[in-house]
Amino acid sequence: MSYATGQLARALARLTESGDPGALKKIRQWEDVLAGVRDGTVTVGSRTPVADTPAWVTLEVAHGGFATGRYLSEVPLSKEEQAKLGELPSDVPGETDRERLNPWYLSDAGQTELLAALRAGRYWVDLLEDMALAVVALLLDKGFAEQALDLVAELRPLMHRLRFVPGFVSVPRPSGMAVRLATVREISESLRAVQVPQQLAVMRETLGVWNPLYDRLVALWCQTVDGELPYLEDGMVHGGWPCKQWPDGWAEERSRWLADYAATAREHTPTGRHAHKKSNFVRLHTALLNSDALSARDVGWIRRAIANTVTRNGAPGSSERTELRAAQTAVAVAPTHEKLAKVLVNRLDQYPAAGGLASIDPVVEPVDGVWVPYALHRKVMRAMEAPADVLIRHGVITSGEVLATVLPQVTSRLMSSGINDPMAAEWYEQTYTAFRRRRSLLLLNLEHQVQFSELPWVRALSAFRTSEQDDTLTVRHALQQTSLLAMTAFPYAIMPNPLVRELGALTGKAGMKLPLVEEVAADIFMGTFTTKWREAAIVASRTMAGTLYANYYDLPPESQWAAQQRTLRRWGKKTSRDFAELCASRAREAGTGRGVAANGAVLEQSQILTTHNLAVLVDGLGLTEQVRERAEELSGKAFEWALRRLTQPTSDRHVALIQIKQAAYAWRQAIYLLSFGEPSAQKAMARRLSERVGDVPRFEPAIRGLSGVIHGQRFDADGTFKGGRRFLGWAVGKHWLLDG
Repeated sequence: MSYATGQLARALARLTESGDPGALKKIRQWEDVLAGVRDGTVTVGSRTPVADTPAWVTLEVAHGGFATGRYLSEVPLSKEEQAKLGELPSDVPGETDRERLNPWYLSDAGQTELLAALRAGRYWVDLLEDMALAVVALLLDKGFAEQALDLVAELRPLMHRLRFVPGFVSVPRPSGMAVRLATVREISESLRAVQVPQQLAVMRETLGVWNPLYDRLVALWCQTVDGELPYLEDGMVHGGWPCKQWPDGWAEERSRWLADYAATAREHTPTGRHAHKKSNFVRLHTALLNSDALSARDVGWIRRAIANTVTRNGAPGSSERTELRAAQTAVAVAPTHEKLAKVLVNRLDQYPAAGGLASIDPVVEPVDGVWVPYALHRKVMRAMEAPADVLIRHGVITSGEVLATVLPQVTSRLMSSGINDPMAAEWYEQTYTAFRRRRSLLLLNLEHQVQFSELPWVRALSAFRTSEQDDTLTVRHALQQTSLLAMTAFPYAIMPNPLVRELGALTGKAGMKLPLVEEVAADIFMGTFTTKWREAAIVASRTMAGTLYANYYDLPPESQWAAQQRTLRRWGKKTSRDFAELCASRAREAGTGRGVAANGAVLEQSQILTTHNLAVLVDGLGLTEQVRERAEELSGKAFEWALRRLTQPTSDRHVALIQIKQAAYAWRQAIYLLSFGEPSAQKAMARRLSERVGDVPRFEPAIRGLSGVIHGQRFDADGTFKGGRRFLGWAVGKHWLLDG
């Protein structure tokens, strides 16, 4: 459990160094993980890691896939739920409030209320368990009593702990084919958390509170100067001396200033230069307190303080000082992000909390003539509802990982086709979307994540699947559009696992069998691959034969796979022994040894041999021509991203290794895309890259290597030829791109 211990140490250090409140949650999570492992209630690597807990329960999962042992649906009753509980008869059975409330929704009155709210769309689903009792009520309402009783039997052991009903809202939940990153409720909560940073609060207080008081103090002492006001020149003080004259009314002004200072200090603690004992402010304030008994030294300090501020900002009342203070006052009185965020929250209150925003313009219009800051504008944009490609163009969806979070909103509608009951279909959609928000667990021994069909209330909904609507063309089109969108919007990044899983769900719905493969973590790699990796490699060898990609990475011919086919069953799964052996053999180019780096080198070869889903999707979905049309543009973007990633400065070796790995993945994607280009385009790209050698001098061997392959050369067995080398992201030992 060294990883968990290390994460706990980092969270503790973060809390100590910055006082970040978010670190407290991480500390608690990692303490729970370690405690659960110690007492045996948590088993790392299992698909059911928490003892005596069904696989379908939504668990709290810390970074890296570690279950903390907590159930996310085990939450205190909301205010609305407390009010409902208060309306129930006192003799309603149950050991906990949750156990008293959950079964009530199975009563006649409870079912009626639950179904009425859901039929009207006045609900929102946070966790997938929220729909469980709604499905029971619908089954009973439609005459499926046996299925309803079976479902209740599965839920009953946890009814005393988990929330099994959705949240209710007063405004119907909107629907549509658009997607969004967050609901109005989530954006409102994010905006409510906006606070003025401490440093900014101090600055505003300085400009708006202490500077005006300071100017009055300076002016008060300037009245006592005989002759020209003191000023600095070459570090020396010139001009008249203070305390040489005492105008009428000066003593009264002194008393008023001291009284105002005392009142101000009760509400605002002096900070910065207004609190430092050697500052002009403190020296002049101290002198004012003791103005009846000033020594010659004290007068000298007063003169020096006046000279300092007059030279820097101008004399009191001068145009120079007046203009400066006007500009500072404008900053001090400008609405803070916190104040503007509250205005945005009030505007968002007019929209359905569980929905999104068709347009953000009414929400982010100027507040009293002040434009909404970019940071707040970006928060609101996360609730904007639009097709995924539009959100990408607006910079709302910024990566394949983010695209994967919104894709279930589209997939869920396609997955629910064939369910003729409109309510059952909509609930299926809502549950599916909530299911895809679950964090994945760390799994070992080729275990797979919990499947959507394993949820007991999803199985029960199959009672409503009375038709098998032929929507394969619609689903196939969605697959094509989503795959092409991911490849063209983020050509430099491999498809993240959540996106791969979503595409896999769509292929099943379309009646297709595409061998889509996931990225495997090097620290949990068990040394073997299921047969789908081999199937994907066959597609890559067949479709990329004779191309730049095949020549650069020395792909085996398709015939080699037929000759070497060997399988082995491990942990109940059919694995491809020849694929694993070939990956291990090819990985020797990165060095020999054991450990995480050696695992990473093997896994990188698995990605190379399969093109990590690119060949499977392009070939299986008929996207060749679309990719060919944009090959030069997309490969250029990927190459540029790889070079830019390598030029980002870092003094941390671990971060540097991550940069190299990500750059190598982008490099591989770029070579795949460039393989669809004409030879002239490939040679032009080689020239463009050669011109960039000066940006990353250490990368010259990789650029020479690619250019050489484009011009007909081939790498030796060690991945090099004179002056050039193949660029891989993993190395066993020191990577050649790292200094020292």
